[in-house]
Amino acid sequence: MTEDELRAAVIREMPGVRADLERLVRVPSVSFAGFDHADVERSADMVAELLRGAGLSETRVVRAGGQPAVFGYRPAPPGAPTVMLYAHHDVQPAGERAGWGTEPFEPTERDGRLFGRGCADDKAGVLTHIAALRAWGDALPVGVVVFVEGEEEIGSGSLERLLRQHCRTLPIDAIVLADSGNWDVGHPALTTGLRGIVNAFVEVRTLDHAVHSGFFGGPVPDALTVLCRLLTTLHDSTGTVAVDGLVSTPATPLDYAVDRLRAEAGLLDGVELIGTGRTVERLWTRPAIAVVGIDAPGAAGAPNALVPSARAKINLRIAPGDNARQAFQALNDHLMRHVPWGAHLTVTLEQAGEACSITASGPIFEAARAAMTSAWDGTAPVDIGIGGAIPFIATVAELFPSAAILVTGVEDPDSRAHAPNESLHLAEFERGCLAETLLLANLASLPA
Repeated sequence: MTEDELRAAVIREMPGVRADLERLVRVPSVSFAGFDHADVERSADMVAELLRGAGLSETRVVRAGGQPAVFGYRPAPPGAPTVMLYAHHDVQPAGERAGWGTEPFEPTERDGRLFGRGCADDKAGVLTHIAALRAWGDALPVGVVVFVEGEEEIGSGSLERLLRQHCRTLPIDAIVLADSGNWDVGHPALTTGLRGIVNAFVEVRTLDHAVHSGFFGGPVPDALTVLCRLLTTLHDSTGTVAVDGLVSTPATPLDYAVDRLRAEAGLLDGVELIGTGRTVERLWTRPAIAVVGIDAPGAAGAPNALVPSARAKINLRIAPGDNARQAFQALNDHLMRHVPWGAHLTVTLEQAGEACSITASGPIFEAARAAMTSAWDGTAPVDIGIGGAIPFIATVAELFPSAAILVTGVEDPDSRAHAPNESLHLAEFERGCLAETLLLANLASLPA
C-alpha cells in the first residue's frame, strides 16, 4: 500500500477507533488493591475482542499470578520482521471527583480534547495499535506481537513472567512501547531516557501512646514534628535533593522554557521553581524527591495531644545511570543519619524500578523518525527524556537484547496523566495512529 492509501485507510478507520476508545475508557480498570478487579477483567476481554477483530486470531487473555494481560500474534510474511506492540489497559484511580470537570469514566470531548481517566494513559496506546492493524487489514506487511498488560500502574509485577511464557521465543526485531508522549502538540518525539522510581514508607515513633499536649508538651517530642523536621532534610535551601550518593547525568540540549514549564505544571503565581541548573536536567536526568502522602490525625478533628507515631510516603525519582536498590539504600542512610532527638525510625521499600537510557540509532530508529515526520507533515521528532518511569523497559531490553526499543505515545504536556482532567488531544491521536501505520511499512522495507 502507498503512503496515500495508508493515510486514507487511517482516516477511514478513525471514527471506529474513537468509538472503541470511548467504550474502553468507560470501563474503570483500576488495578490498585481495594478496587473492583472485575473491571480489569472486563477491560482485558474488551482488548482481546478488539485484537481479534483487527485480524489477530491468535489472541488470548493471559495471567501469571497478577492482573490479566492480553497477548495477540500474527506471524510475519516470509522474510519480513516481527514487531512487538506494547500498551497497558489498567488505569490510575480517578481520585477526588471534585477535581474533575467531567465524569472520570465517561469520555467527554471539549475543545478538541477527549477527557476521561485512561483516555491518554494508556488506552490511547491500545487503540493506536488497533488503528494501525485495521488500516493494514489483510495486507499487514510484518509479523506482529501485541502485548497489553493489566498492571503497569502497580509496578508490572508479572510482566517478566508473562513475556517469558508467551513471547520469549518469538523472533522480535523491534518493540514499540506506546506509553509515553510528545514534545508538544504538533511536535513528535521519541523517548530515549526515563528516570527510575523508588517509593518508600518512612515511619517515626516517639511515644507508646498519645498524651496530653498541655501536660507533656515542651520536653516530650511528638512524632509528627519529628517527621516534619526529618522530611525537610531531603532538600537543601535551593530545593536541590540533599541525599548523598544519588546519580545526576547530562541531558539533551533541548530548551524547556521556564514560562512553558510553569504554565504546563499549573504553578501558582509567586511560587518559585526549586533546584538549580537547566530545566531538562532537573526534570529528566537528576534525582527528585516528593512527599506524596502523610498518615497523621486529620487537622479538623485533631485533639490537643502529642502524636505518638506518624508516617509519610516518599517518592524518589532516580536518573538514568543510577541503580534503584542503591538509591533506596542512600535514602535510608540519609534518613537514619538525620532523624532528630533519638526518635525510632523505620524505612520500608514499597516499589523500586530502574531508570533507562536508549541509544536511538540505526535503521529501525530512522524508520520511526521518517514515519513520524510524515505523520506530522514534515515536523521531525526530537529525542526527549521523561521524568516519569517505565521500569519494565530494562526488563524488555534484557529479554530481547537484539530488538530496537521505540518508546512512543500520544500524550502531550497538557494530558495530565494520573491527575484529574486527564485528556487526549484528538488530532495528535490521529497523527500517532498514522505514524505507527507508516512505521510498519517502513520496517517491512528494511533489508532482511
